[in-house]
Amino acid sequence: MQLVLAFASTLSVIILALVQLVKSTVPIPKNIVPVIGVVVGLLIGWAAAPFTDLELVLRLWSGGLAGLSATGLFELALSNRQGTTKE
Repeated sequence: MQLVLAFASTLSVIILALVQLVKSTVPIPKNIVPVIGVVVGLLIGWAAAPFTDLELVLRLWSGGLAGLSATGLFELALSNRQGTTKE
């Protein structure tokens, strides 16, 4: 489990940058940004095979966790979200 969390910590920086690139390039609804973070995380976790000796399942878990944490940390720290979810 420690390897998964360490790998997710490393991946979260890369995923944060890629999700911000997608957000600034393509107009997308705000409510699907976490889904994009998870998908990007899974793809990066899958593609990281040459850089780690973790099994595929553990890399995918790391990527998914990193995608969620990168999106959540950015939205929590740098986003000004006022109002409620239902408008």
